[in-house]
Amino acid sequence: MEMLVKKYQQKYSKVREEMDRWDELQSRLLRQFRNASSIIERLEVLQDLQNYGALKSIVGIREAILGKQMSSLEVILQSLKDTMQEFNGIVMSFEKILRDGKHLANGASRPLTENQKQQRVGIQPSIADCMDGLEFIYKRHHAEYHLKLSTVSSLMSKKPPPSASDFGALQQLLTDQPNIAKEEVQSIFDIIFAGELC
Repeated sequence: MEMLVKKYQQKYSKVREEMDRWDELQSRLLRQFRNASSIIERLEVLQDLQNYGALKSIVGIREAILGKQMSSLEVILQSLKDTMQEFNGIVMSFEKILRDGKHLANGASRPLTENQKQQRVGIQPSIADCMDGLEFIYKRHHAEYHLKLSTVSSLMSKKPPPSASDFGALQQLLTDQPNIAKEEVQSIFDIIFAGELC
């Protein structure tokens, strides 16, 4: 049983790496979202020639500036799509780790009984603790990914674009990560690595 717990701890080490990547992507996503929001909000002002003051006498100035802003927006939107694909890759990695974790307990030559899954060795976690933690982490990140995806999609596809207050609300949704409670995730790591130096 102790060897099996060690194998789960290896899986949790991989989970921790993926969660660190998730946090890096979260920072990148917020930057990209803010940049895209700024350009979209600016486009309305730039379309009105009256806002150019003395520059409006320059032939084609509005079209040139709008074209440049649209080009920048396209680059940012593509970056947002790439970032969302990376989030999806992490969710898929969590799903695979969960599947592998279930296989550890159920795919052996003699699958563990429910009683065996609940047993503890000293302060080590039970196999049930290990599997429950993996499932919790996967489900939370899966739900959060879909929330992010719908939020980013609303930025890309809404016509007319969202209002300034809509941008604020959407950005707050991305910032909060409401499906991932850091304390709960940390408590899972505390249980799994009880007695270990992490």
